[in-house]
Amino acid sequence: MGKIKITINKKAWDQSFGSISRGVQNFVNETRRDVDAICDRDPAVKSRAEAALLYSGFHALLAYRMSNRLYRKKKYTSARFISQTARFLTGIEIHPGATIGHGLFIDHGSGVVIGETTIIGDNCTLYQGVTLGGTGKDTGKRHPTLGNNVMVGAGAKVLGNFTVGDGAKIAAGAVVLGPVPENCTAVGIPAHVVRRDGNKVDPIDLDQVHIPDPVSQELCSVRHSLQTLEQRLAELEGKK
Repeated sequence: MGKIKITINKKAWDQSFGSISRGVQNFVNETRRDVDAICDRDPAVKSRAEAALLYSGFHALLAYRMSNRLYRKKKYTSARFISQTARFLTGIEIHPGATIGHGLFIDHGSGVVIGETTIIGDNCTLYQGVTLGGTGKDTGKRHPTLGNNVMVGAGAKVLGNFTVGDGAKIAAGAVVLGPVPENCTAVGIPAHVVRRDGNKVDPIDLDQVHIPDPVSQELCSVRHSLQTLEQRLAELEGKK
């Protein structure tokens, strides 16, 4: 029998191997940063092994890193399969099309939703129940952009295509529907800025007791209009 000769293109092989090697190294570096984020920001963690093995937020990010690579290669079904499996296992839903920087820490994580066109900068922190979503009526870029070092509190909803600036903080339970400047704190429904660079902004807005009663205000307006009409009627009758 004749021998079969296999020819290998050394240059193509080196390029392919180099690409795989760089991809693996990048994945390892990203994973290391994710573990570091947990250890730096969660006082409850006791070791790096605990962070890697027992934190659902870390597991969800691992799945995201893999699904995002498939998504960028237009293997959408495979990417979504990984992300939905991760959602089932961790309770955290991260669309594979989202763009996430280094060092994201998802604490507790249950109920977190990150939409397809969301952009998250480096060293951000999300707590349980956070939604980075759209308003349901837009196309294209329809999810928020978070800058670096942004913190979003438990249960907060950030909805729409706008930017939350570097160093901003979103209070627990807030509903954010518009931009938040950098180094500001936003609270409430709908959210409004109450701190800028650590200083209070219009502290009267925080008063939940001494606020106007809309019903009383409307009654006062009606009473004033009635008095004006009575005076005018009296003047007209006096001229007769």
